[in-house]
Amino acid sequence: MKDTTRKRKKAIRGVEEAFGGRQAIIEQMFRVFSKGKQGFDECMKEMGRLMAETIMYIEREELAGPDYKPTSPDIRKWASQDGSVYIGDQKISVSHPRLRGPKDEIALKSYLQMKKPEGFSEELLGKVIRGISCRKYAETVVDAANAFGVSASAISNHIVAATAKQLQEFKERSLASFDPFAIFLDTVHRGGEAFIVALGLDIAGKKQALGFWQGATENHDLCEELFLDLERRNLALSRRIIWVTDGGSGIIKALRDRFGKKLIHQRCTIHKDRNIQSHLPKKYRNGAHWRFRTALEQNNYADARKMLMELEKWLRGINESSADSLLEAIEEILTLHRLKVPALLRKSLHSTNPIESMFSTVRDVEGNIKRYRNSKMMQRWLASVLLYAEKGFRKVKGHVFIADVIRRIEAEETTEYALKQAA
Repeated sequence: MKDTTRKRKKAIRGVEEAFGGRQAIIEQMFRVFSKGKQGFDECMKEMGRLMAETIMYIEREELAGPDYKPTSPDIRKWASQDGSVYIGDQKISVSHPRLRGPKDEIALKSYLQMKKPEGFSEELLGKVIRGISCRKYAETVVDAANAFGVSASAISNHIVAATAKQLQEFKERSLASFDPFAIFLDTVHRGGEAFIVALGLDIAGKKQALGFWQGATENHDLCEELFLDLERRNLALSRRIIWVTDGGSGIIKALRDRFGKKLIHQRCTIHKDRNIQSHLPKKYRNGAHWRFRTALEQNNYADARKMLMELEKWLRGINESSADSLLEAIEEILTLHRLKVPALLRKSLHSTNPIESMFSTVRDVEGNIKRYRNSKMMQRWLASVLLYAEKGFRKVKGHVFIADVIRRIEAEETTEYALKQAA
């Protein structure tokens, strides 16, 4: 066998292994051919358009400065208008940002260059696509912007300035207009530091990231500092708020110290389910999970508690620690049942999933950060990502029942107060 043939076959085998085998390659080729060259060209044009607009907006920011610190009072940002640039040999429509000087409009060098047929070359477009496919977003933007005369330092400063502004906005915004129905508390770790984060759910069923506090570890003092910060920004922490947490002892201690017996605390059922199973041999875990979930699916508090006590008795014969884990939190697991929260709304409140979902956004967006240089950088990025995550928030399912639950909580408080007065 010739050496060239041997190398060619080896290369083919390598490609097949990389793409999951010959059949997977055939299916992928069929998808490409079915859409044809037109679909591929449209994809490339869209990537080029996004990069072209990014470069123009960065150049405008470099010339005019950020909104809160302009470089000159005579230069101001002046909206945008439809325009066109060349991506390779194709002319495409873009949104063209504008700058206004003392007398006339200030032209952006990048826009003028990209209006030329050879401005945004096929070679540069290829680099952009390769960079995006490798998820080297920051390097891709910097390299592309450099090609049009925008300095890398200006891009870095722009990002720092933008995230610093968002941090200030996030940490200082007033919470006076936020009327909380429930607050989720959990901790996310960034750069070796613990950040306890509060996610609020208002009486209309809307979620909002309320704040965070940084410390070495999750503990009682860190939680209390967060509460004080929320109150400083005029959030009313009343006794009718439902607090949803995992089993963190520091958070629970801070809540009990603050609200005492009046605390309305829902323990995360998902965390508790995992804790119970972690003590058991593998052959019993599915059975424990099924019994636990079946009990929580009951709508009546008495029925749910009876089934959990039966589960505790079953666990006691297998593993004492597993049974103790269930028993120590049984009333806090059933807080929503005691308040007669309808099943649809209960699904939104029985666990810390809403805040865990927000943390997944934090991890995805911060994935390109190689190293945190200091605490301020950690806080800048966390605040920016939490504000970004807020844009995707929707009303929780079952929000129409919130008013009924609040009335039941207030009725309980009134009854307790009357009993105390009578005594």
